[in-house]
Order: sequence, then C-alpha cells, then structure tokens
Amino acid sequence: MSKQRAKWVVGNWKMHGRLADNAALLQAVVQGAGAFGEAVRVGVCVPAPYLAQVQTLLAGTSLVWGVQDLSAYTHGAYTGEVAGEMAVEFGATLAIVGHSERRAYHAESDERVAAKTVRALEAGLTPIVCIGETLEQREGGATEAVVGAQLDAVLAVLSVEQAARIVVAYEPVWAIGTGKSATAEQAQEVHAFLRARLAAKDASLAAVPLLYGGSVKADNAETLFRQADIDGGLIGGAALKSQDFLAICAAAQ
Repeated sequence: MSKQRAKWVVGNWKMHGRLADNAALLQAVVQGAGAFGEAVRVGVCVPAPYLAQVQTLLAGTSLVWGVQDLSAYTHGAYTGEVAGEMAVEFGATLAIVGHSERRAYHAESDERVAAKTVRALEAGLTPIVCIGETLEQREGGATEAVVGAQLDAVLAVLSVEQAARIVVAYEPVWAIGTGKSATAEQAQEVHAFLRARLAAKDASLAAVPLLYGGSVKADNAETLFRQADIDGGLIGGAALKSQDFLAICAAAQ
C-alpha cells in the first residue's frame, strides 16, 4: 500500500445494533484504536437512530462516524428519509452512498447514487461511494464496464474539487455477506483500473482513497491491504465484533 495515501477502515453496521451492545462495542474499539495513532483513520457508519448515542460516545476520540445512506433531497415531503444536514448536526462526517444493498433492494440507479453523492458533499459529509459487479457480470467479463460506468456516473456530476473529496469503495456484490472474498490479486486489478479512471478525469484524483469491501476479515485483511492500490476497507460483519474489527485496523497500519 502506498505510504503517501491515507489508510481507512470503516465499519458498516448495516441494520444491527442495540444501545447496550453499541456502547460495549464502541468502548472496546475506542480503547483499542488508541494504539494506531494517526496511522489509520477508523470510522463507523451506524443506523440513523443511533447517531445521538454515537456522538456522545465518540466525541473527543479519534474515531469518526457517519450514516449508511442519505436522501437525495435536502428537505421536503419525503417520509422516512434522512437529509445529510440532519446527520451533520449529530457530528457525522461520513455517508455511505450506493451500497449494493441499496442498489439491489431499493432500486437505486447510478443517477440516484450520483445525486446522493452531491447532497453528501454539499452537507459537508465525505461520501463513501460504493461500486461493484454481480457474479454474473464478473463471469461475463463485464467487471470493468460495470464498475467504470458506476464511477463515471458520479464523476460526471462532480467538479474536480468535489471529486477530490470522495472515497470510493469497491465491493464485489458476489463477495458481500457470502463468506467469499475476491483474491487480493482480483481486488488489486479492479482498484488499479478505478485509480486510472479517476486519474483520467484529473491527475490529482489518483489520490482518492480506494477501499475494498467484501467479506474482509482479520485473516485476509493484511494481504488485501498490502496491495498497491487498496487503501483500506469498508467492513461489514466483522465490524460488529471489536476484536475482529481492531485486528483489521491493525492490518491497515
């Protein structure tokens, strides 16, 4: 991994959490994360109802926090939606955008993901823009076409200055929650392609952090993070266990 680029490890809790469990988990993560200093940027993206709790527990620590989705609108008659500005009021600095589960279960298009990326940036959040291909698309040789189109849709609506403020997470859909993971070589190949795609818009965008998400665990994190173009991970299930999450963070040093 390039030492010039920041390393990130961000936990995506998905729809998990209870007040007591959250407190125990975060207490352990905060205590353990102190060993990393500034070497690793550690964050958690939590269900919106827990933002107030997380703000209280993490204020003054090295951890950053955010939401798992946000509305494509700033306000209005959108029942159940959460605006980026609302999350910011609770100290959030991150927003996952376009996770494969949102694309699959909520029919989010590339255009909707792009709109949410803009809203996140306007609110002052760092969007973690997720892209990835299905198993059928990979087996059909369409990986680069798919992830390239997903990234291009976002870049098309951003200025270079805005694009420099995003984080991109490559999450092969076939490796999410399945126990399968892309090999380090497979992941690196796609990450290198994405970095070149970013640089094609502007050379400065080669510095945009690229995270890998897809069944990252303590036993494969070090190999993944050693790859030249993998700058950390977006962590699902392992983020719910402090020991596993901290081991992944340690692998990013």
